[in-house]
Amino acid sequence: MSSKSANGHAINNIQSSPPTSPRNRQNCRRRLRRRGSFAMLHRRHFLLLVSVLYFTGLISCVGPLFSLLQYSGFGAGAVYRSHEIFQKLWTDIEADNSSSIELSSVWIYKRKLKEQRPCSFGTTASTKDSPGTNLYLIVDANGGLNQQRSSICNSVVIAGLLNATLLIPRLEFHNVWRDSSEFGDIYDEDHFMSTLKDYIKVVKELPVELMERYDSNISNIQNLRVQAWAPPRYYLEEVYPVLFKQRVVRISPFANRLSMHLPSHLQFLRCFSNYEALKFSLAISALAKKLVKRMIERSSNSGGKYISVHLRFEEDMVAFSCCIYDGGQVEKSEMDVVREMGWGKKFKQKYRVIAPGLNRKNGKCPMTPVEVGMMLRGMGFAKDTPIYLASGKIYQADRYLAPLRKMFPLLQTKDTLATKDELAPFEGYSSRLAAVDYLVCLFSEVFVTTQGGNFPHFLIGHRRYLFNGHAKTIKPDKIKLVTLLQNTSTSWMDFKDQMGSMLAESDRKGIMVPRVKKSTRKGSIYSNPLPECRCLWESKRATNRSNSYLMVDR
Repeated sequence: MSSKSANGHAINNIQSSPPTSPRNRQNCRRRLRRRGSFAMLHRRHFLLLVSVLYFTGLISCVGPLFSLLQYSGFGAGAVYRSHEIFQKLWTDIEADNSSSIELSSVWIYKRKLKEQRPCSFGTTASTKDSPGTNLYLIVDANGGLNQQRSSICNSVVIAGLLNATLLIPRLEFHNVWRDSSEFGDIYDEDHFMSTLKDYIKVVKELPVELMERYDSNISNIQNLRVQAWAPPRYYLEEVYPVLFKQRVVRISPFANRLSMHLPSHLQFLRCFSNYEALKFSLAISALAKKLVKRMIERSSNSGGKYISVHLRFEEDMVAFSCCIYDGGQVEKSEMDVVREMGWGKKFKQKYRVIAPGLNRKNGKCPMTPVEVGMMLRGMGFAKDTPIYLASGKIYQADRYLAPLRKMFPLLQTKDTLATKDELAPFEGYSSRLAAVDYLVCLFSEVFVTTQGGNFPHFLIGHRRYLFNGHAKTIKPDKIKLVTLLQNTSTSWMDFKDQMGSMLAESDRKGIMVPRVKKSTRKGSIYSNPLPECRCLWESKRATNRSNSYLMVDR
């Protein structure tokens, strides 16, 4: 067919098409109107979305402004007035002769462990059959005493998982704690190595031929940056191939580099490391034993029982919290200097919002000694209750400790219990001093935590492990407390009622295990060792063995 005839045929087809009916034209108009309506609706949705995003952004910008206003006194609990409240109520506190609580009867709730499958005591929980290989694992444990402790326990787990020999963990120096102690200064190295021998091999030095490959400098060994809260699979898939190829790997930093939730045989290694393998050095244990004995002797009126308080009102802690107390411009200037020395420009960065009032309202400010004293007297602890104060150097100690000593004259510290000669080897070593405090607090009848952190985190778990699942710990509701201690119309009897309820709540929660699925501190085996550490706990009970590193006769 020619081009001309084809075009003509196409024209004929077009011309032969039926004309559009009026009804079809109306349907077209309706469809066009619908499309216009849909377009308008989409425009409205778009404008609504833009408006929502605008106001969300506005709120996020204005939010910090409101936060900054908190320190000026907006909202209950935002302003520190505790010393003022103490002065107002002191006459009533001193005259209060109502019945006081006995230390032997503070804790009412009992922990009942659910029936579990039978335990097999022995080495069946080991991750491997023949400890000792030609692969080596090095970790740098960073942070303070108990963050380092967490890293050490986790390093044992990873060594077992990868079938590697563990080099005695190295303790990283930090410019805040400024402690140059090595592993052997804080823990018994030989005990650590021998206790773990059926599970992993631990050595003090790498083989000479391996060190020569890296010019005898561990820093030349490849450092692997491991993600936070990494699961075992990560180590098997990402770390092990490098380890197998190079024979040695280094992981730094190592804090929080292993998931809290592990298979039972790996959790057993955590438990075993924490409660059996890690024994404080002879120097630390010897001094702690003396201090515990002296506390018991000074607690004869309470059957040798005493309260321990972990007070975080050191200069660096007050500075880091960015909270405001009652020291005025002098306090502000001192805290600015401490922040500059410890953290450089961190607190002066543009994006950082410092809201002291909001911090206090949210219970994030370190408790002062007067707040601790009022809380304990309000809970019913008598004036003659013996108290051990575990702390570093208290900020403006003379001024802030005076009210606490007034309420509890039998208050003791390391400095009042130990001689200068006994403390001399520990001066300048914050981790060693913290280890002494840890042991004295561990064996108290009541432990009071005031700020959180790794010290109470580990100690609460250790106490649960020792005391049949009960933490025997007072954890203040600081949000409620700061509100009460800003209300100048609060009476002593009302305050006591609130503190009594707070003590009862601490007792109830002392036996509870939080249901937390994420790898966070709340779900940590270190603060909640049961039921995961149950088999190790029962094996100690079955063999009638108590904590071996500190035996004190009451």
